[in-house]
Amino acid sequence: MRFISGCPETRDQTLTMIERVQARWARWGHSWWSIIERDSNEIVGAGCIQHLRRGGDEPDPACPLEIGWRLRRDRWHRGLATEAAVAMAAFAFERLHAPTLYAVCDAQNAASMAVMKRLGMRYRGVEEWYERALDTCEITAAEWVATAVRLQQDTKAEGHSDRA
Repeated sequence: MRFISGCPETRDQTLTMIERVQARWARWGHSWWSIIERDSNEIVGAGCIQHLRRGGDEPDPACPLEIGWRLRRDRWHRGLATEAAVAMAAFAFERLHAPTLYAVCDAQNAASMAVMKRLGMRYRGVEEWYERALDTCEITAAEWVATAVRLQQDTKAEGHSDRA
């Protein structure tokens, strides 16, 4: 949360967010996901497919779809964020027929930028999203096809399948 809000959410904020996410799934057919580690069956993070927004509190359907992720610190550097992002991107392109996916992050968030690069995303520059200047990347559906094949081969070669 260091690069998003700067602090963890309270229990009440989390419960409010769960209600908001459930409503978004019902309305849009996509929103936030839980990332559950298969070995421990623990929630280790969250990811999203949602419409970006320039401001306000709700995703803007006039804006492109965004892919995003958060991972518990004790699960960093294990490839879980990339693995979850691959599954979410496949959902966005194959099930939602998204033409493009964007990802945004704070300029200091090198770990998220690394995941974006592993996904094959192209850097667009600094753009205004969520009322902040954020590094912005994108990948098209056509680019995703080639990237997905490469990522599946890499995952099998590294022995990372079925972890998250």
